[in-house]
Parts: sequence; structure tokens; C-alpha cells
Amino acid sequence: MSRIDDLIQELCPAGVEFKELGSCMARNVGGGTPSRSKRQYWDGDVHWASVGDITATTLKIRDTRQTITAEGLQSSSSNLVPEGWVVVAVKIVPGAMRVVEQPIAINQDIRGLLLNDELDPYFLTYYFKTLSVVGNGTIVKGITNQTLMRIRIPVPPLEVQREIVRVLDKFTQLEIELEAELDARRTQYDYFFRNLLSFRAGEAKELTLGDIGRVAMCKRVFKSETSDSGDVPFFKIGTFGGTPDAYISRELFDSYREKFSFPRRGDVLISAAGTIGRTVVYDGEAAYFQDSNIVWLDHDESIATNAYLRHWYKVIEWVTDGGTIRRLYNSNLLRARILVPPRAEQDRITKILDRFDALVNDIRIGLPAELDARRKQYEYYRDRLLTFKEAV
Repeated sequence: MSRIDDLIQELCPAGVEFKELGSCMARNVGGGTPSRSKRQYWDGDVHWASVGDITATTLKIRDTRQTITAEGLQSSSSNLVPEGWVVVAVKIVPGAMRVVEQPIAINQDIRGLLLNDELDPYFLTYYFKTLSVVGNGTIVKGITNQTLMRIRIPVPPLEVQREIVRVLDKFTQLEIELEAELDARRTQYDYFFRNLLSFRAGEAKELTLGDIGRVAMCKRVFKSETSDSGDVPFFKIGTFGGTPDAYISRELFDSYREKFSFPRRGDVLISAAGTIGRTVVYDGEAAYFQDSNIVWLDHDESIATNAYLRHWYKVIEWVTDGGTIRRLYNSNLLRARILVPPRAEQDRITKILDRFDALVNDIRIGLPAELDARRKQYEYYRDRLLTFKEAV
């Protein structure tokens, strides 16, 4: 960062001037919703952008559901925003911003900004990532154009702005490369995953889960027996695999664990409602689980290990009841079919898949951990580089 420090010391040693965003505008335009009643105006070459395009990784180059012809653009309230302008959301996620890579038409939730020559557009978008723009409204949050234009921003010399952009672009590019590598590894994992769980005739037995064991679940816990805090976390389907928001007493936990079904350490818990088939390996810590919504297979591991089953649960196409609220009933779960090789082969397959799984999914190690570290490093340097002493 010495290059930036040197530039600041040379070009603005007394501090940086802060200005209202509106004073840095050459043009500021709003958008609208083109009429869909005139079909000849649609399916053109100009993308009609919404807030989702600002927050997306890339703008959709062509989507016939959201493109407009030049004639339609002229006849509608949407404005054309040329390449190089900045677009900023004033509703839904107010303050979300990006530089336009191609000419677009904007809807009423977006403003198009042409900056004057004292402000680099990429510098502005980086700076806005450090802000918390709070919108008004109970359902759809939003800010007015006047509020947006009153936001105060630092305006260091352009040479300083561009050097900061250059440094932050490097961090961003590294993150993009890591994400691409992670995607490639996930594709590789998927290939090995499906290849290793495929067998030639005679190499594995085809069994149902019912051939291996029975469905088990915890004793029902009533709402009156839970509290917002307590000794033992109680996981419902909405908090399964996440942070609990309900607890039961140690006394009730010990009583139910002793008298009724309870998972063993290493058992694979399965969601039978909500996100069907989501799995969590029980780690042995004190916790209780919502009956019928969270179940597990109580079985003899001499036939199929929990570690092997956990991988199969990812590829089983679970059959649900098809009602308004989807549910995986015990009978459907037990009818699910898998291929079961000898124990030694199960262990070999599990070892390979566990290694790939950790590499692409475990936030503590592998590529996810490195990507998380780079994001934190980027945020640290972004906030540091975009914090300035204000000139008096």
C-alpha cells in the first residue's frame, strides 16, 4: 500500500475533500417500466435491467423476456444508460451499484449516473460497498433520488482513486479465479461422485433402505416444553443444520434420550420436510430434533456404513407426497434403492469422496477456506483504502 500512501502524502497531505454525490454528476436519469402491451417493442437488442442485474455477477447479454427495441425504448419511460455510466439501485437493495458494461435500459428502481471528470466510476462503486444505505418502507425498501444525491463521498485526486481501483481490482480478480477453480473442482467432484457410486453387474447388491434398517425419530417435543434459551438446543426443520432458536431443559433431554429413540454419534439425520433430503451428521453433542421432520436410519453398519450412506443420500431422488407442503414419509424413504458393495469397497469410496467433499464444501479447509480468507482480506484492505482523513 506504500504507493497509495505516497500518493496521498504527495497530492493531498492535508486530507481529502468530501462532497455530496450530486455535485459530482454530469447527468442523472431515472427509468420506468416499458409497456408490454405493444409486443413489437420487445425482443430487441437492448437489455432492460432491473435491480437483480446490478447485484448479479454479470449483466445478461440477451434475454428475450427482458429486451427492448430502439423504437420501444423511445416510446417508453425507460432511459438508455450508455456503457461506462454507473447504475445504482434506489429500491429493494438501495445503494447497490455497478459500472455498465453495455448499453442498457433501466426500470424505475434504478438511477443512471454519468459522473463528472473528478470522480472515477469504479472508485465510486468500491466506495459504495463500504456504505450502509438504509431505505424506507415496510415491504420494499427504497430511497429518493434526493437522498441519494446528498450522500457524502471522499473525492481524492484521480491518480489516488485509480491506484486504489487497481489494487482492489487485483483482489477481486483473485476472488474470481478462486471461485472458478472451486466451480471446476465441484464439477470434478460430481464426476467422481457419480462414477464411484456406479457399479458393474455383480460388484454391488441393490437394496432398499428398508432392507438395511428402519426409520427412527426423536420423541415429540411440544412448544410449551421449549424456551428461547436453555440447556439443550432443540432443532426444528427451519433451524436444521443452522443456529437453534429453541431449547429444552436438561432434565427433559436426559429423560427422552433414555426412554425413546435417539441418534448415535455418526448417524446421518435427514430432513423429511422443507428442503427434502438435507443431511447433517450427528456429532454426539447434546441436542434434540423435531420428530417426523428430522429422521435417521437406525441400522446395522455391517451392511452399509453411515459414511457411505451419507453420500448416497445426495443422489437419491426422494419420492414425496406431492402435496402443497412436500413431505418425505417413512414408507417412501424406506423404498429408496441404493447399491451396496462390500465393506472394504464402501470404505475406499467414502475416503475418496470425503476428501473431495472437504475440498469443495468445507469452509474450514480447502478452497472454501481460502476463498473465505481472501474475501476477508479484500474487505479489510477495501475499508482501509477507502477511509480518508477529511480536509478541514
